[in-house]
Amino acid sequence: MSSVLHPPSSGQDPLMAAQYRPISTHLAITPPVSVVIPAMNEAENLPYVFKTLPAWIQEVVLVDGNSTDDTVEVARSLWPGVKVVEQRGKGKGDALITGFEACSGDIIVMVDADGSADGNEIVSYVSALVSGADFAKGSRFANGGGTDDMTFIRKLGNWALCTIVNRKFGARYTDLCYGYNAFWRHCLDKIDLDCTGFEVETLMNIRVVKAGLKVQEIPSHEYLRIHGTSNLRAVRDGLRVLKVILEERSNRRALRRQAHQARLLNTGQGEAS
Repeated sequence: MSSVLHPPSSGQDPLMAAQYRPISTHLAITPPVSVVIPAMNEAENLPYVFKTLPAWIQEVVLVDGNSTDDTVEVARSLWPGVKVVEQRGKGKGDALITGFEACSGDIIVMVDADGSADGNEIVSYVSALVSGADFAKGSRFANGGGTDDMTFIRKLGNWALCTIVNRKFGARYTDLCYGYNAFWRHCLDKIDLDCTGFEVETLMNIRVVKAGLKVQEIPSHEYLRIHGTSNLRAVRDGLRVLKVILEERSNRRALRRQAHQARLLNTGQGEAS
């Protein structure tokens, strides 16, 4: 936490002081932070979600997936300045992409609307980014993390998929399929998201590694969904994640072949000259 900027003292220039926004009486940051919350029929859970969001967050973007309950009204009552964006497509990936496009902050944080994430952890994500990371990746299995919401089968599947990604892409992840992440806005220019479902987190995790971005894992605790039923289906979505991994691996091999052919061509031209 020492890398987060300290607020200026009362004797400093007011113009300089205006550049800082307090997190607490001891800490302050300069970059504006946007929180993206994809939600569909989560009116009962939003009070728990918003209750933990730090007051220093500049912007909350709620992506409404055509809710039939009071999701939007509840969000506006809890956070009067919330930016509500209507999702035109379907799926979590589509919702997140829609939300990212609506963000104005330099730092973007992804938070689920089911009450499983603790907003008080956001300061740890922001601190990692301010300290030099490009992408702060939440992990339930890093030292200090945990989960109340994973069956043995899901844990086994997550471990297997995570192992494949680490071996095939040179990553060092302890968790793969977790939706609590934060990153600098400029990362979006390098990872080019193009999927619609729950596999979006895996796609992001793979592409930040392929792009050579600096990743730091943040220990995070996942709590049980408070109300309602998750749209996640372990087998179906696990297969979609595996498909993304295989496609990204194939694309990587194709790029390597193209680069190799280009080097050979350049070498041949050099010899000919």
